[in-house]
Amino acid sequence: MPSKRGMIVEPWRSFFKYDPIPALVNIGNLAIQYRVRHDLLGDNAASLQSLWSMPGARRILKKQLDSGEWPDPRKNIHEGSSTNYGMVETYRNLGVLVEMFGFTRDHPGIQNAVEYLFTTQHHDGDFRGIYGNQYSPNYSAGILELIVRAGYSADARIDRAFRWFLDHQQREGGWTLPMQTHGVKSIESEAVLASANVYPFQLDKPFSHMVTGIVLRAFAAHEGYAVHPDAQKAGRMITSRFFRDDIYSSRKAASYWTKYMFPFWWTDLISVLDALSKMSFSKDLPSIHKALDYFRNDQQPGGYWIYSILKNKSAPDLAGWITWALCKVVKRFFR
Repeated sequence: MPSKRGMIVEPWRSFFKYDPIPALVNIGNLAIQYRVRHDLLGDNAASLQSLWSMPGARRILKKQLDSGEWPDPRKNIHEGSSTNYGMVETYRNLGVLVEMFGFTRDHPGIQNAVEYLFTTQHHDGDFRGIYGNQYSPNYSAGILELIVRAGYSADARIDRAFRWFLDHQQREGGWTLPMQTHGVKSIESEAVLASANVYPFQLDKPFSHMVTGIVLRAFAAHEGYAVHPDAQKAGRMITSRFFRDDIYSSRKAASYWTKYMFPFWWTDLISVLDALSKMSFSKDLPSIHKALDYFRNDQQPGGYWIYSILKNKSAPDLAGWITWALCKVVKRFFR
């Protein structure tokens, strides 16, 4: 284990060609600096609740409605749409509060947001509305992940959601978007989303790694379900798809593996490695080793990475947040 100036450097930092910590702490973003100290350097002197009063968090909470949801900022444009954009905005803002600022159910704003999202839960267990009447395993999983991470692991409504996923897993492992298994090319087609014809699951079809990567994030967030044999099977399956095209048309190109967002939204290499590292997969698995080496070799001399960012490119210090997430992944694999 190499040392610098008499200090022991942790193995996860030694894995990289250049130590990423100096670049992170010099960003100037106080929230990132705190998360680096707390999550990467083991400084537990302050509670995560100290982030809750930061201006960025306060601005988001100020826009929350009494119902618990966040309003659609483009309501006039979306009028008449089958997509529940209040649900989309609540998912988006809850992600920022939970992922970046460490919010939990101890905050009333989180309680209100979660209870609003539970009103969109179907009695079968999934969450519906973002794809109109159609099943949306990807958004259902993204919502489930955030609710679990906010501290609702023991809630019976959470168990119902996980059982729904286990009941609708493809036979080979992984998950799909039913619309796509039936040949629907545009998953945003208003005619499809508004239709009373809900496309059923076809469990004999190949899995979609775009969908599976998001579902795995939900399983990885839950200590009990992270080790479920069916989730572990899906985790092994998705590693066979790294750097490859998806089976279906949405975000099909292999290049989407290295197009990033944070908080995580679609499936990318960092978000999947994040889930697998929480599910106790080994860094010595050849496909995971290859993925980690990709980041090691792609690192710039200043200790940072040049990311292809999918959306919200102008968000403050987004590359710094992605780097923090990547470092957490590597630290977990080396624990």
